Amino acid sequence: MPAPSATDTILRPERLWDGTAEQPLEGVEVLVRNGRIFEVGRRLRPSGADGLVIDLPGHTLLPGLIDCHVHVLDDSLDTEPVGYQVASAVPVLKSLLLNGFTTIRDLGSADQPLNVSLKRAVADGHLTGPRMLVAPNIISARGGHGDKQPTLTERYNQVVGTLADGEEGILRTVRSQHRDGADWIKFAAGGGFSSPSDTVTDVSYTQREMELLVATAADRGLPVACHAFADEAVRRAVRAGVRSVEHGCLTGPDTLALIAEHDAFLVPTHYAQRYYLDRLEDDAFWQQRSPTLRDAYAEQAASLRGHFPLVAASDVRIAFGSDAGMFPHAENWREFPTLVDHGLTPRDALRAATADAAELLQRPDLGRIAPGGAADLVAVPGDPLRDIDLMSQVDFVMQDGHVRLHPGRTEDTYEPVKGL
Repeated sequence: MPAPSATDTILRPERLWDGTAEQPLEGVEVLVRNGRIFEVGRRLRPSGADGLVIDLPGHTLLPGLIDCHVHVLDDSLDTEPVGYQVASAVPVLKSLLLNGFTTIRDLGSADQPLNVSLKRAVADGHLTGPRMLVAPNIISARGGHGDKQPTLTERYNQVVGTLADGEEGILRTVRSQHRDGADWIKFAAGGGFSSPSDTVTDVSYTQREMELLVATAADRGLPVACHAFADEAVRRAVRAGVRSVEHGCLTGPDTLALIAEHDAFLVPTHYAQRYYLDRLEDDAFWQQRSPTLRDAYAEQAASLRGHFPLVAASDVRIAFGSDAGMFPHAENWREFPTLVDHGLTPRDALRAATADAAELLQRPDLGRIAPGGAADLVAVPGDPLRDIDLMSQVDFVMQDGHVRLHPGRTEDTYEPVKGL
């Protein structure tokens, strides 16, 4: 990313929500210096004559948003040239940033660890996009959720997927992911709706295999996220010590209680499920999509809808994750109103994308508006704690002290406002 500006910038919103408070505060300002939040208070002044003031009348200022479950690379392009796969992710990164998501956790694609290169390109300032933490690929058993092209294997012995069977295979694959530049390890504990070979209720690994996978990752200092929808896969993964359960949309109250007991996080990805459930009767929508995907959602529709409200009624810690890539990335904000529809308060939904997401990622410098934190800040016109749909209207984005979006502008850069 570009070097932080030495010029002080003061943000003056109508109200500020710091990532944890019960309600936003009015008249509170933020002083940004050298890419960090230097001071939060009232009637702040910059240290030099060249400082900037950015007024945000009618706006609520919030911490930069965090999406803990995205896929910036398109799995359907796995057999395309690597250059094309990477190029297709460039507009995705910009779209996510301009939605207010200054940090994302990319949980990989099936085949090559291309998100590691994208992370580096963003960090070096070559691409505009969110700060990235990455699991290079989803580790899968053969015939599991990450075994994406079994027909190619059958016909040409060409495997598409990061496949690991048995203890030796798991050890080798986790260590390879570390070598490739992983921040996280992700594995498929169970099946998925889009899997070509398994079902959403299948379990992919034994208890011993999951424990070995998590322990091997821990030896390299890497936390583990598991893809799992149904009870048995989730329970094995939680007992093995995963830090986050991705989806968990078919788990009952006892399993949710187990997640909470083990102090793991749930990343529920409810909008990704609703995206398909709400379109089950739309034949035109499914013309270019897999009929098995439609059948899988139709089979589990009633169960999914019944399970959605259980999360809000549980004690499980929730981190925001949209699964963007399973639907258009520009719609990832829709996870906010979906969570609220399913019983969370707007404050809890916002916490899931700020302070709680930062805790999942073990990044105390993110997710809060507090002195010393990264100057990742976003604003919306109005109060999203009263109207969560306002999260579709992010029109101010600051990342590491650089203004990426300002009301009335669509460019990545902001021309300083003079006249203090």
